[in-house]
Amino acid sequence: MIGVFDSGIGGLTLLHEIIEQLPNEQYCYYADTENVPYSTKTEEQIKEFVENAVNFFLQKNVKAIVLACNTATNVCVEDLRSRLNIPIIAIQPAVKVAVDYDSTKLNGARKKILVCATPITLRSDRFQRLVDSLNADTIVERMALPELVKFAENEIFDGPSFNYIKETLNQIELRKFGSFVLGCTHFTYFEPIFKKLAPQLSIFDGNEGTARHLKNILEKMNLLENSQSKFSIEYIESGKPTVNIMRFNRYIDFIKTLY
Repeated sequence: MIGVFDSGIGGLTLLHEIIEQLPNEQYCYYADTENVPYSTKTEEQIKEFVENAVNFFLQKNVKAIVLACNTATNVCVEDLRSRLNIPIIAIQPAVKVAVDYDSTKLNGARKKILVCATPITLRSDRFQRLVDSLNADTIVERMALPELVKFAENEIFDGPSFNYIKETLNQIELRKFGSFVLGCTHFTYFEPIFKKLAPQLSIFDGNEGTARHLKNILEKMNLLENSQSKFSIEYIESGKPTVNIMRFNRYIDFIKTLY
């Protein structure tokens, strides 16, 4: 079994991609819906929430844990990897993909990359180290969009969410940018809005790369499941089996329309 953790339903976008690449596995998806959004919580609170989820996964004897929450990754991943003996796969903003892809020019200079994420992700040392490792500090600009997490959790994918994104993007000069990086799994739900408001920009998220990395790790460790009959998904909300499976199914159905 593979454990996939998120503060809420954002990680379902990553789970969908993982299942596309690993269709025979058993999954336990843990959504911490009692405490979402994490962007309003302290680091100490986030560490406690993540620890609760990790302990739940360990009791289920999972073979790998995927952190689908960028905010949790920035706060907890190094500590988890230092003390657990199973693979901890963590999503991060797809800045490298955008840097490698976006070779277009503007007045002789590279076009900029707009990274949209939660405030904790954008101000974290881990994110800055990622940018520094790519020598991309001069082309990466940050935009916090914390309200998108709330919109996604409430299944508001048009109307108010469209206006929120539009008003925020109107504050910048979009022609200077070549791409968006959606640095929160919740934000993937709003990719159609980003495409509509700025069709000239490329859009990247970390889902495909994270799923591919998980697959590579499991292959190296001989942990891949090959039996098609093994596939299953268990949905957990803050430590308890969900009582609203229809909600999760609605999100999964919506995600399928995005691809």
